[in-house]
Amino acid sequence: MTDKAFLEDAYMHKCEARVIEINDRGGIVLDRTNFYATSGGQPGDMGALEVEGLGEIPIATAVYGDDRTQIVHVPAEGSILPGPGDTVLCKLNWDQRHRHMRMHTCLHLLCSVLHFPVTGGSIGADTSRLDFDIAEAGLADKEQITDQLNRLIMEDHRVTDRWITDEELLAQPDLVRTMAVKPPMGSGRVRLVEIGGGDVDLQPCGGTHVGSTAEIGAVIVQKIEKKGRQNRRVRIAFAA
Repeated sequence: MTDKAFLEDAYMHKCEARVIEINDRGGIVLDRTNFYATSGGQPGDMGALEVEGLGEIPIATAVYGDDRTQIVHVPAEGSILPGPGDTVLCKLNWDQRHRHMRMHTCLHLLCSVLHFPVTGGSIGADTSRLDFDIAEAGLADKEQITDQLNRLIMEDHRVTDRWITDEELLAQPDLVRTMAVKPPMGSGRVRLVEIGGGDVDLQPCGGTHVGSTAEIGAVIVQKIEKKGRQNRRVRIAFAA
């Protein structure tokens, strides 16, 4: 298994790890990593693995292995690979990761502004989106949503996490906002991300987040699109 160091500390720019194996596609599997693997609409991290004697191996992305117990670091094409047992220093492309963290937290705020089921979403370094199961008559305009988001951001709410059991989540189905993607269960516990002690937003999430809403910075709602009879897509971007 790969220990997910990014769950311990989303601000861990670097961490030391050991190579477990090189898979049949040339992916590098480590015993622990601070690289987030593509999941839940958040892209896998980019960066480099520094190996003594080899220099830096550029990492194009990180993905889950077939059984999701391992995280595979995908090297840039033509890279020299380390060997099993080698010690590496995992170095994130921090600017990209931090923008993903800011965006991901902002999407949680969007959920707190729009109290409708989420049918899909995608996180980017510059723009992101959430799709909601909502009739057109029930949706505010983009200026109103922008104002509400920026108010929550400026209020500087703390962003924290805690764990509950699978059974506790099953007993509180209203915590799950997403219709298409269910939180990972089966390990016995589920991670909850809470904003403002849960008063602003509380939902299962395995992604990376900033420590307070003020760190997000000002945002704008770029566009609201109709994607079906009741599906509305809300696109957000950083204001600067």
